[in-house]
Amino acid sequence: MAQFGTSSIITMHHYFFSTTQPRNVIGGNFIAALVSLTILHLFGAEPWAMGMAVATAIGMMQFTGTLHPPSGAVALVVMMTKAQWQFLLTPALEGSIILVLCAVVFNNLAQDRTYPKHWF
Repeated sequence: MAQFGTSSIITMHHYFFSTTQPRNVIGGNFIAALVSLTILHLFGAEPWAMGMAVATAIGMMQFTGTLHPPSGAVALVVMMTKAQWQFLLTPALEGSIILVLCAVVFNNLAQDRTYPKHWF
């Protein structure tokens, strides 16, 4: 998934930001996938539905306190590929968990870093 590249960079480099903490990475990607899959299956992949998916995903991430900026791309990927419901688990949820685990290992190998700052 395209957004994992951006998530990896900011999670490894900006590990101290609230938007790169595990709750945000995992929750943000999951919520964006769930919202956009729902919109896709209700309205199709029309251009206006793509905008609706991204905007609604951002709103839901803000509402739940799981804002992760690269997750906006998750909504677009779902809409553009016309993803099926299994996308919610693979790659969105599983990929996010793997990304966070890699960030935990990478960031904690450095002496001057501690990741995550908080899990929830």
